[in-house]
Amino acid sequence: MTAEDTTSNGMEKIISLAKRRGFIYQGSEIYGGLAGTWDYGPMGAALKRNITDLWWKRFVEERSDMYGMDTAIIMPEAVWRASGHLEGFADPMVECVKCKHRFRADTLTDTATCPDCGGALGEPKMFNLLFPVSMGSTAGSGTTGYLRGEIAQGMFVNFKNIIDTFHPDIPFGIAQYGKAFRNEIAPRDFLFRIREFNLMEFEYFIRKSEWERWFEYWREEMWQWMDAIGLSREHIHELEVPDDERAHYSKRTIDFEYDYPFGRKELYGLAYRTDYDLSRHTEASAIDLSYYDQEKNERFIPHVIEPTFGIDRTVLALLSDAYAEEDAPTADGGMETRVVMKFNKKVAPVQAAILPLMRKDDLMNGAKAIFDALKKDFRVQYDETASIGKRYRRQDEIGTPYCITFDYDSLSDEKVTVRDRDTMQQERVLITNLRSYLTDMFAS
Repeated sequence: MTAEDTTSNGMEKIISLAKRRGFIYQGSEIYGGLAGTWDYGPMGAALKRNITDLWWKRFVEERSDMYGMDTAIIMPEAVWRASGHLEGFADPMVECVKCKHRFRADTLTDTATCPDCGGALGEPKMFNLLFPVSMGSTAGSGTTGYLRGEIAQGMFVNFKNIIDTFHPDIPFGIAQYGKAFRNEIAPRDFLFRIREFNLMEFEYFIRKSEWERWFEYWREEMWQWMDAIGLSREHIHELEVPDDERAHYSKRTIDFEYDYPFGRKELYGLAYRTDYDLSRHTEASAIDLSYYDQEKNERFIPHVIEPTFGIDRTVLALLSDAYAEEDAPTADGGMETRVVMKFNKKVAPVQAAILPLMRKDDLMNGAKAIFDALKKDFRVQYDETASIGKRYRRQDEIGTPYCITFDYDSLSDEKVTVRDRDTMQQERVLITNLRSYLTDMFAS
């Protein structure tokens, strides 16, 4: 992005494109929208799915020491009391005595004056971020549960199940991805701070004496992951979180911060949670959550390294990193500004667009045959509406790496024109070679 695009104007452009091209919509928009909620459109859902698929393959399927799970979203109050979230999972809140708007006190430079109306702000109060859920057939007759404020606790309470079922050798991890919920006082900055969000996370169980070694190991693995999905290292920074700002369960935390258009903010986190969670759940549930090492005839509560990857913040970072405005030639020899999303090929929602040059039966039939031949192996899209130039621009805006055009020459030479998104260079490729051509391009 240019210097101009690192302003709020740049964020507005990204939000506008996200809606226009079907990445992100405001939640419940036809009813005025619900603050802190966003819906993923077809392109956004595909982008998010590509991210989670790559993450699952890299950290679960390609490893022999990781066990994937998908745990319940609603958990009983006892879980959150034991984990410390009922007591410690809170933000300082202030309310304006005049307009009644609420704000997080730790985000205000002036905690005495309302930034919206200029009225006086009341005294800060701690506001718990968990969403309570009433469970029962009639109001007041059931028990209280909570939507999970983090996905970690589902893995901790299943620690014994994994041990009993799979008998893993330590170190090993439990991984999952899914939704979490936080009743944010003031959701803001598009996908950055929202009430319903998505995480990818694993708890890696280790011996206490080895925590520093594994902390550094996962630190490097997280950098490698960011490289793999195409985030620029120049926009990412490590922050050693000071003692008074760490979560209640952490002995050491590193935040990986990204240069979003609205400023440098947290993208991912790496925490050393010690044996806090397993010890607390052992005490609260009266179930032994220790690990027995048969070779050493030793029983102990494992310590935990926790890498956390925010899916929504990853999507936002990729949208920010990929967005570019460039000069491009027009059909009449002039120049225009094209908007292009330069996604890494592995995460792009559409890998190749199949385009007939014009809406003529012979051209459309030829293009559709190519679409049918490639759709099982690649993420392809068929598009026949508008001029070929407008379709190129449309594909640029959703980040499609290659456009494949079936034209009149294709009827005789059995070749198509393949256009590269980033260079806009075109080359003729035999239709029979398209599969191997694309395979090579996406392997590079």
